Amino acid sequence: MSETVHVVDDHAAVRRSLAALLGAAGHAVALHESGEALLAEAEGGLGGGCVILDVRMPGMDGLEVLAALRARPAPPPVVLVTGHADIPLAVRGMRAGAFDFVEKPYTEARILGAVEEALAAARAAGAAREHAASARRRLALLSPREAEVLALLVEGLPNKLVAARLGISPRTVEVHRANLMEKLEARSLPEAVRLHLLAGQSPSG
Repeated sequence: MSETVHVVDDHAAVRRSLAALLGAAGHAVALHESGEALLAEAEGGLGGGCVILDVRMPGMDGLEVLAALRARPAPPPVVLVTGHADIPLAVRGMRAGAFDFVEKPYTEARILGAVEEALAAARAAGAAREHAASARRRLALLSPREAEVLALLVEGLPNKLVAARLGISPRTVEVHRANLMEKLEARSLPEAVRLHLLAGQSPSG
């Protein structure tokens, strides 16, 4: 369910109200009566959507659900909904990775604005993950020696020092460098470095 807004609240009337509001704004909506119900569905992934999560609920509270979501790969942006007395909890949630918190009673514009921003963040995170996956696919084409050369180039070493570090000639480094640039489809060394970093690797030094 791509770009679905998941509403988690133990009050059926609140779920129905948010479903009507979000549906009228053109959003796909999934309703969950508890954090446990959301997490059970999240086992199969929540797509590129976001979560509206009440802080105070029986069973798992909002912060516990947030922590469980954040522990999973590619967690969705979470908008916490809180009463005035629960603002300190919501602030703790922000520190723990929540995207936003909305205080009750909220206006339609406030909750819709938070959802739009959360969905935009989800789209940006999805694009970043795809860029990283693409970079990893390209890096997988490199031979072990080419990968070593690239890692040293990422450290900022010139060809001569790369050659000395690896015990090969500068000319051989140039050959490996040309080959890895071709495999990565990189037009410049900075572009190759960017791909290396996008793939989640870091300079070994």
